[in-house]
Amino acid sequence: MKASELRAKDITALEKEVSDLLKAHFGLRMQKATQQLTNHTQLGNTKRDIARAKTIIAEKKKAAK
Repeated sequence: MKASELRAKDITALEKEVSDLLKAHFGLRMQKATQQLTNHTQLGNTKRDIARAKTIIAEKKKAAK
């Protein structure tokens, strides 16, 4: 997910997005542990998306103060 797409969302939507991404990342980790994961780049991509969303949440909260 691109940062521009995330910036268009409000804080509550971003927090829901982070929650969904964390669940997806957990599922991917479990697939990796059971050797069912075929595309290992998905792990890194979800990790980066989580970091991107959290960074934008922090920026928006700081700007709101």
